[in-house]
Amino acid sequence: MPSRQAARPAARAVSWPWLDRAGRLSRFKLAVFLLALAPGLWFTAAYALDRLGAKPLTAYLHAMGDWSVRFLILSLAITPMRRIANAPKLILVRRMLGLTALAYALFHFTLYIADQKFDLARVASEIIFRIYLTIGFAGLLGLVVLGITSTDGMIRRLGKAWPRLHRLVYPLTALALLHFFLQSKIDVSNPVYWSGLFLALMGWRLMHRFKVPTAPLPLLGLSVAAGLATAGLEALWYALATGVPASAVLSANLDFAYDVRPAWWVFATVILIVPLNLWQNRTASGGTGSAAKGSVGRPARA
Repeated sequence: MPSRQAARPAARAVSWPWLDRAGRLSRFKLAVFLLALAPGLWFTAAYALDRLGAKPLTAYLHAMGDWSVRFLILSLAITPMRRIANAPKLILVRRMLGLTALAYALFHFTLYIADQKFDLARVASEIIFRIYLTIGFAGLLGLVVLGITSTDGMIRRLGKAWPRLHRLVYPLTALALLHFFLQSKIDVSNPVYWSGLFLALMGWRLMHRFKVPTAPLPLLGLSVAAGLATAGLEALWYALATGVPASAVLSANLDFAYDVRPAWWVFATVILIVPLNLWQNRTASGGTGSAAKGSVGRPARA
């Protein structure tokens, strides 16, 4: 008869974010994990040392919200970059980046509660009556749902419903960006830039859906379209929010005397993928040729 100790199931090993599925240290995952921690640690230290200006807590909570949006956009960039740069290893950190975005969003909300002196009744009323807080809180709840259902166990349990559920990340990102716009008040350069990158990522997914090849020329077209869409978005926002004529905002994109508008930064960011893709295509072609020479006489695998 087997002993009771032998009958017990083995304890499940803790799945640390820097380990691969075999439980071994992944240097790539560890590097991404440390980079994900870096902004939070930097701003926490700056807050502790009173280096965040006249309203340190407000600056602290805004910074955590900004980084939540950035990590959310980075998580959405994983799938396109896997194909554009032919880097399948990137998939190892997609879940980590998504959960990092959730962690920063939760910390952002916690700091907001602290900023309201932990008056939960006031927090609730603010969320109900201030539209930008309503939008932000709705986005946070959605990210919590996606975070809870991101485990391997939930993926198995939900089956075919899991991909449909996690497509909610696209409207949730749009909500997060709208919240970013509304709380930025006058200067919306940062939310415009990150919204432009979001539009570029959605543009790539549209290209992929219609089987447009991930090649240098279509990607060049994507970078131009993303820059133009960003300029249009900025002009529309200022026209609706402040009454500034859209033509004046659009013309500001051609005036470099004071600053460079977000549309140009989006264009410059997205166009970097063109030489990357070109280099990867040449590398892959060379690798394919070498592989073909070394595999003469071997049967091809399906």
